[in-house]
Order: sequence, then C-alpha cells, then structure tokens
Amino acid sequence: MSKVPIAVAYGDGIGPEIMSACLHILTEAGAQIEPHVIEIGEKIYLQGHTAGITSEAIDVIHKTRVFYKAPITTPQGGGFKSLNVTTRKLFNLFANVRPCVSYHPFIETKYPGLDVVIVRENEEDLYAGIEHQQTPEVYQVLKLITRPGTERIIRYAFEYARAYNRKKVTCMTKDNIMKLTDGLFHKVFDEIGAEYPEIEKEHWIIDIGTAKLADTPEQFDVVVTLNLYGDILSDMVAQIAGSVGLAGSANIGPKIAMFEAIHGSAPRRAGQNLANPSGLLHAGIMMLVHIGQPEVAERVHNAWLRTIEEGHHTYDIFREGISREKVGTKEFAQAVVRNLGKQPEQLRAVRYTQEGGPAKVIAIPPYERNKRPQKDLIGVDVFVEWTPGHPKDLAERIQAVLPPSLKLTMISNRGTAVWPNTVEETFLVDHWRTRLLTREGTPIRHEDVIAALQGYQRAGLDFIKTEHLYRFDGVEGFSKGQGE
Repeated sequence: MSKVPIAVAYGDGIGPEIMSACLHILTEAGAQIEPHVIEIGEKIYLQGHTAGITSEAIDVIHKTRVFYKAPITTPQGGGFKSLNVTTRKLFNLFANVRPCVSYHPFIETKYPGLDVVIVRENEEDLYAGIEHQQTPEVYQVLKLITRPGTERIIRYAFEYARAYNRKKVTCMTKDNIMKLTDGLFHKVFDEIGAEYPEIEKEHWIIDIGTAKLADTPEQFDVVVTLNLYGDILSDMVAQIAGSVGLAGSANIGPKIAMFEAIHGSAPRRAGQNLANPSGLLHAGIMMLVHIGQPEVAERVHNAWLRTIEEGHHTYDIFREGISREKVGTKEFAQAVVRNLGKQPEQLRAVRYTQEGGPAKVIAIPPYERNKRPQKDLIGVDVFVEWTPGHPKDLAERIQAVLPPSLKLTMISNRGTAVWPNTVEETFLVDHWRTRLLTREGTPIRHEDVIAALQGYQRAGLDFIKTEHLYRFDGVEGFSKGQGE
C-alpha cells in the first residue's frame, strides 16, 4: 500500500507532545501515512496572520485533503479569529462527528452504558461570527441557518447511523422560540428522516433534551443538532463519559477532512510529559478509517482499550484502587505500542473492518435547488436608536412621516412588543424595532422603503439597520414580536 499524504500540525501548549506520541503509535501500528508538517496557531497569529494559518499551510491541506491537527492557542485580545472556525468554513467541513463512550469500570463515570455520537452542524448558526454594536447599549449577533446546510448535516447523521448500525437519531433544537431558524432544522429532520424507515427518530427541545442526555445518556444513540448546541452537548457528553481529554472528533467535508482532539492546548501542562494523548489518538483512529486503513485503526483502538484495562493511566484519569500506575505522555504511548495486536479482555473490542461494520467515507449527494418560490416584499423592520421614552411618542413621530403605502404596525424593544399595547413595567433600552407593513396587503417596492427611511431622517430618527419583510409563496418569512 502506498503511503497516504496527510497535513500534520503539532500545535501549541501540549500539542507537540501528544502529536508526537500519537504519530509514534500510528506508525508502530503500521499506518501507511506520509506526514507533511505545517505551522499553525499562536506563532502564526503573532506574525500578523489573524486567522492563525498561512496560505502555504492552506495549500498543503488542499493537496493532502487530510489534516491531523493538535490543539492550538489563540492569543488573548481582539482581532484574532478562531482557527477552527476558519478551517471548517474554508474547507467546507460541514459535519463535526464526536463519538463519546464510557470505559467503566476503568475510567470513572456515573454512566457505564454511555455510547453516544454527536453529529454537529459545523459552519453556520451563530458561529458565522457576524456581530455588530448598534447602539451604546445593544450588541447583536446574526444566527444564519440555511436549507442546504441543514439538509446535508441531517442526511449525514442518518447515513452515519445506517453505516454504523446505529438504531436511533435524535434531533435537538429550540424551535418553540426560534420558529424560523430552528424550525427549519426540525422540519428538514422530519422530511429526511422519512427516507430512513428502519431508524427510530425523535425530537427534543434543546434545554430539556440536554437535561435528559445528562441524566440518562443510555437512551440516546446519534444526536444531530445545530452548531452552538452541538459544541456544548459534545463537551458535556464527553465529560460525563469520563473526560473531555479522551474524545476525538472528525470534521468532514465533501473533499477534505480534519481530525482533532476536542480539548484545548492546556499551556499550563505543556512540556511536563503529563498530557493524555487519548483524544488526539481517537481522532487519528477516525482518520485511519477515513483514509481506508480500518485494519490499522482497529489495531490501534483495541491496543488503547487494553492499555486502559491494564491501568496505565495519565494523571487526569488516574484513580487509586483502579489504576495500576500513573504514567506520562511518552510512557502511555509506549504502553499502547506494547499492546498492539492484543484485544481488550473486559471492554468490548472494536471492529472497523467490513466484517464488524462498514468502514467507508459517507458521501452526501449535492444539494438540489427546488423551483424558486414567489417572493413578495410586504414591509420592512426599521431599527432605530432612540433614548428610552414612551413608545407612543416614537410611534407618533414615525406615523407623521410615513409614505402612503406603509403603516406602522408594531414597535418592539429587545424583541418584546411595546406598541400599540404598552405595559409600563417592560424594561426599555435605546434600541427599537419599528415594523412597517403594506397598507393594502399587496407587495411594495424598494422605493417605498427608501421613502420611509427618508421620512425617518426628516423626523430626526437615527435608523441603524433594516430588515426587509417578505412573503414566500404566500407565507410570511418573519417572526412576530414577543407579545404581538
């Protein structure tokens, strides 16, 4: 077998130690890989690259199409963008896959039966990072959810469940509040789920779903959710399984994939031969399956399980009465190497070959756009900065300057409708949404919006943002204010 080229980043903090340990294990196990080392992270940030990666490193990842990445450190202070988010979006790594398993009784956990895979949408949601300060008192971040992005992550979750003989897929959203964005995610989950009749399907609201997952994780199998929720859920489940330090993740795209531990660079532990390389090693195991070397992945994983059984534990999972010896990073790697070719005796052995379960790259078909809906502009939300006062005073100023085609229907503050019905106890800030809708119910023109804004200017109102209000095939594409 010819060696597969992979881009390798040793990272920051404990990164170089655990990457060296993992590459040693993979190589000793017979992995046919050809590392191409790239520099990313803190050093690159401090050279003036605000994303923490150079164009030369990007070229290496493009050529190898496989990226094995140790944790990196982002310098404190503003102006530095998340390297993880940049990499995921740059290379279209839309699916973040994080298996979380408990290793009872060798690693302490309250959940011996935990075996959950979190499939997290990886590019959209609040992680688009589009933020603005709009007034002295109000900041905003835009939550972007797209149908193409939603369709492919949900289909990936079902395809993953089918490929690895998982029985249930659970969707988690907050669509009782965010009816359009999270509502779309839930709707698409129902649509695509119908194509997989052999797989059980369920939906949970994210708050109670998280509580249930933390309380009885054995009732869950594959969980698919949006970016922020998935980030939080996967760390939580990894921790209750035994330790965040044990979990790896795969970031999968149509052409490129990145594999990493889910923990950070832990600079306080750097250079002390203390760090647990298990999370990055599990990411490497997922990488071996991805590049078509499942036998080696199986060999490494079972050796790791045997090492855990034998009680060779790093400080983070060491427990008196259970652990046999406390070992450092290098010694842990050496123990895994000694166990290559052995099977665990109590923990369940892992199979990645075709006999034990498919070892394949999950392919998602390209997105197909449907016929474009009829799109009608029927109004505009105009956001204004205005010193808190009585909403009726603001309404009167606006109504005096509106063009004939538009009428003021609602004023809200922090999302709560405060006009035409006003409750004196509602707390107000300097950021107001004023909703203008067509008087006759018929579509308006952009010229009507411009005329409205000119009226606001004449009234001395500082408009800071606008959002057009559309109907799509007769259905309103905007939410009502709280209490409207």
